Amino acid sequence: MTTAPTNASAEVTAIDAAARWPLLLLIASAISWLVLSGVLALIASIQLVQPAFLADCSVFTHGRTVAMQESIFVYGWAANAGLAIALWILGRLGGSLLRATNWVVAGTVAWNLAVALGVIGIAIGDATSIVLLELPRYVQLIMVVAYGAIAVSGVLAWIGRRTEGTYAAQWYAVAALFLFPWLFSAAQMMLLWAPLRGTLQAVAAGWFSQGVWTLWLAPLALAAAYYVVPKVTGRVLPSYEFAPHSFWCLLVVGGFTGGRHLVGGPVPAWIASLAIVSCVLLLFHYFIVFINLRGGLGRGSTAARLVSVGLLAYALGGLVDAITAFRGVALVTQFTFIDVAQQQLALYGGFSLILLGAIYFAVPRLTGRSWVSGALVSGHAALLLAGVAVLVASLSAAGWAQGHDLLNAKTSFATIAEHTRTWLLLGTAAQGVLLFGNLLLLVNFLQTAWATCCPTAPSAENPFRQPSSMEATAS
Repeated sequence: MTTAPTNASAEVTAIDAAARWPLLLLIASAISWLVLSGVLALIASIQLVQPAFLADCSVFTHGRTVAMQESIFVYGWAANAGLAIALWILGRLGGSLLRATNWVVAGTVAWNLAVALGVIGIAIGDATSIVLLELPRYVQLIMVVAYGAIAVSGVLAWIGRRTEGTYAAQWYAVAALFLFPWLFSAAQMMLLWAPLRGTLQAVAAGWFSQGVWTLWLAPLALAAAYYVVPKVTGRVLPSYEFAPHSFWCLLVVGGFTGGRHLVGGPVPAWIASLAIVSCVLLLFHYFIVFINLRGGLGRGSTAARLVSVGLLAYALGGLVDAITAFRGVALVTQFTFIDVAQQQLALYGGFSLILLGAIYFAVPRLTGRSWVSGALVSGHAALLLAGVAVLVASLSAAGWAQGHDLLNAKTSFATIAEHTRTWLLLGTAAQGVLLFGNLLLLVNFLQTAWATCCPTAPSAENPFRQPSSMEATAS
């Protein structure tokens, strides 16, 4: 294998040029939703320490604010960003132009309009009260159809691939494309249209909320990681032969971990026990992922640094899930801020850091030019890493204090609030840091997209370093 030339044409292919604007539309939508999610997260965090904040505005009651923030983060930011990177990877690794890009554009517009309408519905009181399924039922059918319109391009790239072999990045991307419609529609049927009775609703809700992570968002993040890390390192993955086992472990075992949220609840004991065993078995998956992708650690580029830290957060999150699933530990951690810290570690640490690293890697190849401001790139990465670390640490400390206080019947709720106040203030500051960092990303992306759309002069800087031998082809 020979080394590719150093010019930009070795990295920007016809595949990138053909899919440029549909994928940039997805990325632009994702970043916009990420900033709006940060605004709502900051409001919700302030309300934890200052309950009177916006108390007179029914739209921004704490429950509605949290529901809007979670929905925007998952279905606005995560869905758009994950689909953009998944389609880009499938096109590149498939070796042919993405087809049905008009469907991608139409699906993107419909999806984001449905999310916006759903958020308005939550604000006026039409939320469903089901975790990660709060969007009103009248927008959910639109979302399923819109998702299918976007995903069809990736499915065609997978079916029409020109290479005999397949890669782990493709497995995870295709799995995410197929699993979400099944997961989402099954949850709608069991919880909204023909709801199950009694405690079965709690079981189905736990299965769905956990499945959103293990069967959809995690595969999207791993597709990005398995593509970016070999590119930036130029090395063969050390334990790639175990990657198929890790992949199937996540898909088969991951769906059974939802019962960990029901430890001690009014459900059959075997459901929680099965979830505990599944969380432990899933450690095999996290171990293989870390062994395969640890080569990105210590790399100098922003993309590599974010992906590497995201992988560390992903593996750490899996370990924490397994530990807190045990009944003795859950006795202290359940129904506390530790649950919120675990969610932030997974969604902001494990998912968002990896996807943002992939976006920093993909955008120069889609546009054919470097990011407009290197300072904004570095500033965003620094603020993001600091914000995530402080947020997870502060919420964990607040949850640990809260859990121990709740076990003491003599401790009043006012005392518990006093014990957690300092940590929650620190978490609020972290939310402010994350919001400011993501604003830098939005400004930088808009400037880069504008420079690509309306170039006044060719980019003087080559956005690509000398490719290594593993990067001899753009795919």
